[in-house]
Amino acid sequence: MAWLHTWVGLWFSWLLFAVFLTGSLAVFSEPITHWMTPEHQAAEASAAERQGAPVDRAHRFGLAVDYMARNHAGAGMWEIWPVNRHHDNGLTVYWFDKNGLYADAELDPVTGAELDEHHDEAESRATPGGQHFVDFHYTLHDAGLGLWIVAFATMAMLVALISGVVTHKRIFKDFFTFRANKGQRSWLDAHNTSAVLTLPFLFMIAYTGVVISGATLMPAPVSATYGEGPQALRAYLAELEGEPMLARSGAAQAVPALEPIVARAESLIGQTARAIVIRNPEDSSMRIGVYGWNEAADTLRNISATTGMAEFTGDGELLRVRPAGEVLGGAAPRTRQVLSDLHMARFGGVAMQWLYFICGMAGAALMGTGAILFMVKRRARHGGEFGAATARVYRLIEGLNVAAMAGLAIACVGYFWANRLLPVTLQDRAAWELRVFFLIWALTLPHAWLCAPRRAWIMQLGLLSALCLLLPLMSYAAVGDHLYAQIARGDWESAGVELSALAFGVLSGWAALRLWRRPATAPSQRIPRANEEAAA
Repeated sequence: MAWLHTWVGLWFSWLLFAVFLTGSLAVFSEPITHWMTPEHQAAEASAAERQGAPVDRAHRFGLAVDYMARNHAGAGMWEIWPVNRHHDNGLTVYWFDKNGLYADAELDPVTGAELDEHHDEAESRATPGGQHFVDFHYTLHDAGLGLWIVAFATMAMLVALISGVVTHKRIFKDFFTFRANKGQRSWLDAHNTSAVLTLPFLFMIAYTGVVISGATLMPAPVSATYGEGPQALRAYLAELEGEPMLARSGAAQAVPALEPIVARAESLIGQTARAIVIRNPEDSSMRIGVYGWNEAADTLRNISATTGMAEFTGDGELLRVRPAGEVLGGAAPRTRQVLSDLHMARFGGVAMQWLYFICGMAGAALMGTGAILFMVKRRARHGGEFGAATARVYRLIEGLNVAAMAGLAIACVGYFWANRLLPVTLQDRAAWELRVFFLIWALTLPHAWLCAPRRAWIMQLGLLSALCLLLPLMSYAAVGDHLYAQIARGDWESAGVELSALAFGVLSGWAALRLWRRPATAPSQRIPRANEEAAA
């Protein structure tokens, strides 16, 4: 078990560090996106000016149904959003295209005309925003191979956690133990403490991360029953959630007036309507589902993030009602929903998000300290595991440690710098922000190998500190917004990003300075033989 824990932990520690770091940032993906679109204030003011007098919701529903009937009569699903992020006069429609994928259009709430997709391009710069960290966290920006790689690493993490618990002889004592300035022993204490303090969270986040991708990772049952492709997966999920796919009857039936149905649904579910989903539109088998908004109180009360829903026939007959937080279809979909929401922190409000962020960063620290501890131990004594190449392999690992941890952190803050410095009018601008992220990260690896390990750590931590501390100043120079103004107007999402950058800048600067002041070679602190398994 000690051997298993050591080597499984080592070979996956770099990838898992990246997964935990970006996953922690993904918890605040919306505030990050908010900060990375600084023109949002002007956009909201412009939208408010364009809004004018309120447009009757029933009129907007009629415009949406007319548009869909003219342009997408054969679609199996129409979805209408009568509000948007700027004002209550919004009108957006969605449907499934011929490939079974989501398509959408924004409509003028007065005339029903389709708005040019670039009509609001001045609102904000093109950017992946915080979604970049979400996508990287679980797919490495590759929904095929990347998802499988992360899933495999997650299973390895579960193996490392279980084997670590088995080999850990003093799990309860080490809950309260940290000895600073003790060399190898300090790294061991840091590794043990970060593991023991967050052990329930680590098991939960790893297990739920694998489970919620089960239909992709184990597709045979779905394929055998529903076939291949996005439509098959959608049919499986619909039936799992108690909403089986409906066959069209072939008998035409006009879509009824939506406002009376929506008003009745709102009174039943106790929420304002967010979306109206019409399955099999213009057919006698038509179903009209009205979905509500989750208010802050709902997310504090329910672990499940499902909204209220009421479903009707095309004749307006009520079929079923789902209260907020409930899941239709039985125990299986309820379990799946709860596990998904546990993983994504869709409950508990801001306090729960910060708890997940702190535990996620502790998970990253667990992976990082484990990889560093491996090298600290083997600088003093190694067993020649790789024969004549042992020294070269360990030098390779030293460089990977630096680039995988300090280098990735530099790439993350460099991504924020790219958001401010790349021209707003740059073609494929969102893709260029991602290219900057990966380019910076790639450059930290040869630097880590060309420099001595200690010098590489000092230089990259120092660069990280400088980039974090200077980020608010650079942002002010680029867009004219600053931390004081953000706090004054109550924009805590933007202020939170910059305050967090300053905090990370101070921590990484302290680490670089502390490492620079230490002697180049510190005496090794030997660990008693009885505890070497835990050190591994």
